[in-house]
Amino acid sequence: MVVDEYVQGRPAAALAPFVAHYSGYRQAGVAPTRHLGLPSPWLTMILTLNDPLVMESHPDPRQSPGRYDALLGGLHLRPAVIVHDGWQSGVQVALRPLGCRALFGLPAGELAGLDVDAADVLGRRSVAEVREKIAAAEGWAARFTMVDEWLAGHLSDGASGRMTYAWDLVLKGVPIRTVADRVGWSGHHLTDRFRAETGLRPKEAARVARFDRARRALRPGRAIAAVAAEHGFADQSHLVREFRALAGCSPSEWLAGQFDFVQAQPIGEAHDEGHD
Repeated sequence: MVVDEYVQGRPAAALAPFVAHYSGYRQAGVAPTRHLGLPSPWLTMILTLNDPLVMESHPDPRQSPGRYDALLGGLHLRPAVIVHDGWQSGVQVALRPLGCRALFGLPAGELAGLDVDAADVLGRRSVAEVREKIAAAEGWAARFTMVDEWLAGHLSDGASGRMTYAWDLVLKGVPIRTVADRVGWSGHHLTDRFRAETGLRPKEAARVARFDRARRALRPGRAIAAVAAEHGFADQSHLVREFRALAGCSPSEWLAGQFDFVQAQPIGEAHDEGHD
């Protein structure tokens, strides 16, 4: 029997300022795969249900490959490589960088470019308990609710309102000088605060956000030049260069090797097909 599920859900309203979305995945009996973990505007937390997450390489090449029951990854500018032998399952949490302080008690800047064992940040017992609960839950909606409840129990004070406002403006593509003027900071202070709080400079955050929007707009059969124009790249060559820099491959190569894996479905539409 082959199982291939990948669904997406939203966090509870109280967590929306800190969590962008949840993704649930379960694959059994599928072909072994190498998956790229690409730069994005979100930190990544993965809570596995069964087999460990196998990291073939990290965004920081100085980190050794490893296996994780629960992983927390900071913002980064290089791809990670995840491998599995045809069997994997878990819940992936896309965390807003300014939610890192509120949920985990530390700025996202301390995790920049790193993948760490989530138990080292949140406690081994706490992580073990939530993994046990989501593994026993029936269905993805119930699992996402379990993660909601667990994260809500960790909430404390987050980043300042001005930092949150600055982050939102940068992700919307507002020029960096305009962002500094609107929040009342000098350009140097804005850069220093961004690096400390998120791990990226403002221009790097804007670059990653634009890349992420373009990557999500790519579809088989859609002209890459059209995606480039729609998302503010000078031309198709500019988008291809950014893909090679941030993903380690071209848009066409990513579509050929990764597109099917990352097309999440809303809860209730997971694909689960059995074969003899």
